[in-house]
Amino acid sequence: MGSANAAREHALRRKSDSNAPRVEDQARGALVVGLTFDTGALIGLERARHLMRKVYGTAILNDVRITVPAVVVAEWWRTGVKEKERAQVLRSVIVEPTTDIVARMAGAALTLLRKAQTIDALVMASAAQRPNEIVYTSDPGDLEMLKAAVPQFASIRILRA
Repeated sequence: MGSANAAREHALRRKSDSNAPRVEDQARGALVVGLTFDTGALIGLERARHLMRKVYGTAILNDVRITVPAVVVAEWWRTGVKEKERAQVLRSVIVEPTTDIVARMAGAALTLLRKAQTIDALVMASAAQRPNEIVYTSDPGDLEMLKAAVPQFASIRILRA
């Protein structure tokens, strides 16, 4: 019986690839928060900026889901120097493919705010798929404009990376 309980607890603590909140958090009724990193956040992490290292370390330690949209990986990834470090970061986060729902939401956002960048709209549309999401970015101004223009983005918190 003891080993069954230990296995169950391990399964509950294990990092999941799903976007679902952890079971123990749902049972306690806790507010489950997730993080989305844009390219600036990954660059800050890669360059060992104190704030992003602290955010990342705390999230990993507390099993907080970190999502990185696949388009962000394309913008950030370079082969060569620091490639191993980049791969290590990617193994610790959820790399989210762009679905048609996210792509259409980003396209609608670009219709509402013509000066917005496609990748910013995709980051925000990705984050909008998850409740209580916080986006870390090096350029909060652009994302705040999208948040103000697109009702589906209204609940997303945006913090400087």
